[in-house]
Amino acid sequence: MTMKVKESTRGVLYILAAAFFFGSAAPLTKLLLTSVSPVTLASLLYMGSGLFFAGIWLVRRTFFPTNHVREAPVEQRDLPWMAGSALFGSVLATIVLMISLQYTPAATAAILLGFEAVATTLVATIVFHEQAGRRIWLALACITISCVVLTWDPTSPFGFSLGALGIILTCFFWGADTNISRHISGKDPIQLVSVKGLSGGITLAVIALALGQPYPDLPLILAGMTVGILGFGGIMTICFLRSLRVLGAARAGALFSTNPIFGVIISLLIFHELPKTGFIIAFFFMGAGTWLLISEKHSHRHFHEALRHSHRHSHDDLHHDSHIHGPEVPPVDNDGYHSHPHWHKQGEHEHPHRPDLHHRHTH
Repeated sequence: MTMKVKESTRGVLYILAAAFFFGSAAPLTKLLLTSVSPVTLASLLYMGSGLFFAGIWLVRRTFFPTNHVREAPVEQRDLPWMAGSALFGSVLATIVLMISLQYTPAATAAILLGFEAVATTLVATIVFHEQAGRRIWLALACITISCVVLTWDPTSPFGFSLGALGIILTCFFWGADTNISRHISGKDPIQLVSVKGLSGGITLAVIALALGQPYPDLPLILAGMTVGILGFGGIMTICFLRSLRVLGAARAGALFSTNPIFGVIISLLIFHELPKTGFIIAFFFMGAGTWLLISEKHSHRHFHEALRHSHRHSHDDLHHDSHIHGPEVPPVDNDGYHSHPHWHKQGEHEHPHRPDLHHRHTH
């Protein structure tokens, strides 16, 4: 008999996997930028993930229809959220990042990308009113200190490295993308990644051609698309979306800030960049902030409004044990999950929780 992993633990594992793929992809992208123009490479990253997962989606739908229906399909009302996600996450963020990476050491860039946790939480709390307690703000303060140490450049006219500031701007674009994506995180992640990758990749390709940026030889094209499949819009995004269902935007974005750890390791292996004193100080604050986020616990009595939606779920999580299944509902898989439209009755209870699909209440 296999042990079933708790959904909250599953969410943490997914976001750590996303952090690994993304952190590893950043230095690989910088390496490709020595041979490929910035916007051209951005288009290859997202075109690769879009084409690859569109193929998986078609194969699954054609040959494995039972597995296909275990995830909720994208609906027409999801399209505005998908368009916003593609604009901020695929187009704006990627263009700014590709340009900024050319002027920033790989290891420094890897640490700076941890600022996405701060940007995501600011957008989540100010725009979408997601709850964040003192522990989260203390963690984000540590991450901010880490980024300030890395962006300081006394030789720059502004006191800060413009390349580093560009990466921080990228983090705000991704923060907006994360908060937008939480509204569609319950839908089929493979379908979402396919649409986002293809729409973003095509848009970036048009921009690259308009700017006169050439496409490289086939080996470099395949290398760029492979990095995209793994770390930009591909497997990384699927893991991220699955985590958003459970953790909410602020906490998922915060735990995602562990990605610099993996980026630094890969950067040191590729570029042999030895850490400076400021880098070590920044790494310490980033680690402290990450520990505060991972060890956070949150529980109080809360109220649930009546709700109808569709997403992948099980029936042992205190929220899905009362709805009725008709003959049209697909059976559960080996892990006890399936997907179909269902109602939640209003109610009130207390248990440890995070701002997932069912806990976006006010405090």
